[in-house]
Amino acid sequence: MAIFNINSTDYLKIKHKDKLISILKKDRFNEFNPDILGLGKIDVKSTQINSLSVMFDLEGFTSFCKQIDPQLAVPEYLNDFLNWLFEKIRKVSISKSFKDGYKLYSSLPFLSKYLGDGILFLWNTDKMSDTAIRNVVVMMYEVCKEYKSEFLPSISSKITSAPSRLRCGIARGAIYSVGNGNDFVGPCINMSARLQKLNSLTFCFSRRGINPALMGTGYKDTFIIKRVQIRGIGDEELVCLSKYEYNEMDEIERAKFINV
Repeated sequence: MAIFNINSTDYLKIKHKDKLISILKKDRFNEFNPDILGLGKIDVKSTQINSLSVMFDLEGFTSFCKQIDPQLAVPEYLNDFLNWLFEKIRKVSISKSFKDGYKLYSSLPFLSKYLGDGILFLWNTDKMSDTAIRNVVVMMYEVCKEYKSEFLPSISSKITSAPSRLRCGIARGAIYSVGNGNDFVGPCINMSARLQKLNSLTFCFSRRGINPALMGTGYKDTFIIKRVQIRGIGDEELVCLSKYEYNEMDEIERAKFINV
């Protein structure tokens, strides 16, 4: 997101055809260009990174912003939510605590990007083990569950009509740097964005490169693999979803997920 503010000092008063008019200064006018995006030199050769893309979305955030006097509720909600989310990701990442630091189940994401009604996290998987990658998936699953059980009851004592669910989509694959490397594009980012909006699911991850059968005790039986159509990506994508959410679907929605 780029902010391009124009104020009164950026205008000149000139006389034109016997009328006094305001014109925007040329230098300020020309400053409206891709540089304001902060991407650096966009034509620089892109660097490929293998990544795990995690896309969170706040279900009902648009409706939440339409309430009476949203300027009073939205900042408080976002402040509490973002602090809770980052703290929760830190907490679930800890395998063991020591006096001077922590042993982690996996590395922390190298990129965090606020998207208005959600957040994108990217992990660099070039040096991550498959176990660590699966750990991230399990950790994000716990974060989603604890939004409803922990954060929602707490925030509901302060504001009304808070987003009811935190949804999450996860996909593994290659991403490519843009400009100076402060942003990235890639199919796995698109996939994770699609998965977090897949039907009524709150949690879903692509089977590509992530085997739920190899997850630790207590989780390998949590997820089932189904074949499903994903808009704009493919008609027969293999995805993993929780058995509980699948069993809670009605027959019409369940029919969209094909056994493998």
